[in-house]
Amino acid sequence: MCNIIVGDWKLKILVIGLGSMGKRRIRNLKALNEDDVIAFDPREDRRKEVAQKFNINTFSSFEDAMNEKPEVFVISVPPDIHIKYQSYAVKNDIHFFTEASVVSDGLEKVIEELKNKNIIGAASSTLRFHPAVKKIKQLIDDKEIGELCTFTYHSGQYLPDWHPWENINDFYVSKKETGGGREIVPFELSWISWIFGNVKSVIGLVENSLDMGESIDDVYHSLLKFESGINGHLLVDVVSRFAYRQMKILGKKGVIEWDWSKQRVRVFKPEKNEWMGFNVGGGTNEAGYNENIIEEMYINEIRHFLNSIRKKEEYHYSLEDDLAILNILYAIEKSSRNGRVEKI
Repeated sequence: MCNIIVGDWKLKILVIGLGSMGKRRIRNLKALNEDDVIAFDPREDRRKEVAQKFNINTFSSFEDAMNEKPEVFVISVPPDIHIKYQSYAVKNDIHFFTEASVVSDGLEKVIEELKNKNIIGAASSTLRFHPAVKKIKQLIDDKEIGELCTFTYHSGQYLPDWHPWENINDFYVSKKETGGGREIVPFELSWISWIFGNVKSVIGLVENSLDMGESIDDVYHSLLKFESGINGHLLVDVVSRFAYRQMKILGKKGVIEWDWSKQRVRVFKPEKNEWMGFNVGGGTNEAGYNENIIEEMYINEIRHFLNSIRKKEEYHYSLEDDLAILNILYAIEKSSRNGRVEKI
């Protein structure tokens, strides 16, 4: 089924969906010298752009793309139709990678069916590959600030700035179920839980604070209690006119701070009464995006996925993990509706 080249399997990869993320994943694959990539999208304008920019074959119908016999799917369609292509992949023994989601309908069935298959079904957890997140994980694992007490984290963006070239009503972030604020909560929780462990209970406050033309929830306050005993506050919004990712972690022996815009992680050491800084910047970014959104974390994520197919490493974020994170999101929303603590 696969040819061997330079110790690796050559993989035929189909990118499904050629919006912003689909194009990014093609860039990632090109950066990794994957030269057998094809793409599918029903929109002619997207196919034309991708064919010209990346010099790959594109298809207007899924059936025509499948005639090329791809061995790998990269599913970059809106979250509410992920399950369609995941289910197809499992039934037809095709490895698949799925972008961040907010919709779990049908996911348990896919997870169950995947258990009897010898394929990789991968969920996205991009920020685990961000140099700042990796540095924070290292500092905490090394007990740099001792026993952890609490943390606060703010992830703020302005939704119309995501795709300045198109109206938000023209893509999925303007829909209630797949709204931009709702999507970012699990996007952040996927790495927060990697650092602090499983969430035990939540208190949520979810609001629609700004009229952007659609009635989506744009502010998510969450108090998180972890099984480890630590608690923390997560604020996600898509109304901030300046893009934030700022974190403070308090420990018995110090403080860790991360400021995304300054590309810096630093640690306060009380015995020396001074801050120790780490530069977590660098990398490349695509024109039209925030300068702090680096391509390398996406490239490394796709590399990890392909390496897991090629038996070089084990994929670290399963669909089961993703479902657990989505259940935290749903508990936050339920808590906001009911006004009480929700156990996970």
